[in-house]
Amino acid sequence: MLNINLIRKRRDLVQDAMRRRNEDIPLDRIAELDAERRSTIVEADELRARRNEVSHRIGQMRERPPELIDEMRQVSARIRTLHKTIRSLEGEINPLLMTLPNIPMDEVPDGADESANIVVRTEGEAPQFDFEPLPHWELGERLGIIDFQRGAKMSGSRFFVLKGKGARLQRALIDWMLDTHTTEHGYEELYLPNVVTTESATANGNLPKFADTMYRDDEDDLWLLPTAEMAITNMHRDEILPPGALPLRYVAHTPCFRREKAAAGRDTRGIKRVHQFEKVEMYRFVEPETSAAALDELLGDAEKICARLGIRYRLLELCAGDLGFQSARTYDIEMWAPGSEEWLEVSSCSNCADFQARRAAIRYRPARRARPRFLHTLNGSGLALPRVIIAILENYQQEDGSVVIPEALRPYTGFDVIER
Repeated sequence: MLNINLIRKRRDLVQDAMRRRNEDIPLDRIAELDAERRSTIVEADELRARRNEVSHRIGQMRERPPELIDEMRQVSARIRTLHKTIRSLEGEINPLLMTLPNIPMDEVPDGADESANIVVRTEGEAPQFDFEPLPHWELGERLGIIDFQRGAKMSGSRFFVLKGKGARLQRALIDWMLDTHTTEHGYEELYLPNVVTTESATANGNLPKFADTMYRDDEDDLWLLPTAEMAITNMHRDEILPPGALPLRYVAHTPCFRREKAAAGRDTRGIKRVHQFEKVEMYRFVEPETSAAALDELLGDAEKICARLGIRYRLLELCAGDLGFQSARTYDIEMWAPGSEEWLEVSSCSNCADFQARRAAIRYRPARRARPRFLHTLNGSGLALPRVIIAILENYQQEDGSVVIPEALRPYTGFDVIER
């Protein structure tokens, strides 16, 4: 959530940020309502001061003048009316503020959409095959580890079943990534609820904007997680963290649920874009002065996973027009899938600055007796499945149709190869 003072004092800056994001936001209306609210508060404060002054005078009088008593009744009635007006204006302002996305950092490149994203660098070599590599949906069915037909029979389109060594591969990836992040990168593992309240979803920034892409339990007013980030943001909602508490590093594995609405075609084949998937999520709460360095570290933690799998990947910086709603700066990591002949996003690492902290009222004290400040939040996939599974199947496939398991995973899978 943006600071209303920023709109008051630097409306040009906010307007330029919205333009960079291709957002048409009614800043003039927000400013107009805010000005009316502030003038109403001033009038109410002046009337309260007048009432207090007169009440003090009346208290010192032997006889209470009827005209003053009548005036105070009118003043009190006016104050009640003004308070109702203030609440009404806030009821209009707050929903508008909730629609404002984060302001892109100055370093973020300009651009209208993903075509303007910048490839920062590419790591690793593409595999060379003496045969025509297959896409994962063919490999998975031939190996008997992915069952699309039964997944659709159970739950509809864009659901699937992992079987045997396919299910074991996914479990191994999750365990390995969690172990790496906790033992080497200093994260504390969390086990999270898979549903959150409307208040939690709003605090994170998913509501109201993304309501139509999320699954909801209407009866209990709970939302299924589209990402663990939505839950972790609320770990410290409405808290003031004491001096020395930061930084905090959390990691969690959760299933994620999204109502994908992509058109039929290439993206709907296989397990690239599905309604339910697993993800290991990294999250940091940090002091504002350290958030830029924290983003670099977060990105490095995700890259180490890619590098140890021995799969070619590339790093992209997202342009302003492709940033997520909550993000002020984002890098994506994409793995190369030679069978599908495309780059697959397996991680998105974002610095949200104080945007989520303001929505969730998360502050910290820099020192004892110091005034509380809003902290910065960062999040990143570490990594997201099943796209990592796609990359492993397509990069490590053999001519006989088998798939070799990356060496780093073998202690977790208990097998070195997936065969027919």
